Amino acid sequence: MKKLTSKEEEIMQILWKLKRAFVKDIMEEIMEDKPHYNTLSTIVRKLEDKGFVDHKSYGNTHQYFPIVSKEAYRKKYVTKTIEDYFNNSYQNLVTFFAKEDKISIEELKEIIDQLEKDN
Repeated sequence: MKKLTSKEEEIMQILWKLKRAFVKDIMEEIMEDKPHYNTLSTIVRKLEDKGFVDHKSYGNTHQYFPIVSKEAYRKKYVTKTIEDYFNNSYQNLVTFFAKEDKISIEELKEIIDQLEKDN
C-alpha cells in the first residue's frame, strides 16, 4: 500500500464518508482549494491506479468507491509514523502529545480506566 499525498488523503476521506460517489459528489464535499473538475478526476483515477478505489461505470460516467478501508490505511501509516518518528515506542508517542498539551492528564487517566475495563 502506497502512501497517499495530502490531496489524495483528502479525497479518500470524502470517499470513506460517502461510500460511493461520482466526481461531482466529491467536488461538492471539498470546502477549500477546490481543484478543477478534470484535476479532481485525475486524482481519483490515480487513487484507482494505486489500488485505493474502484469504480462502476454508468455509460460515460463512473461512480467510485473505496476498496481500502480507512482502518487499514490508518493502521499502516500510524504504525509507520510511530516507527519512523517515535523510535517504535507508543510511550514516546503519548509522551510527545502530553508535552505538546494535546492530551491532558485527565484524558490519559480516562484512557487507562477504559483499558482496564476492557481487559
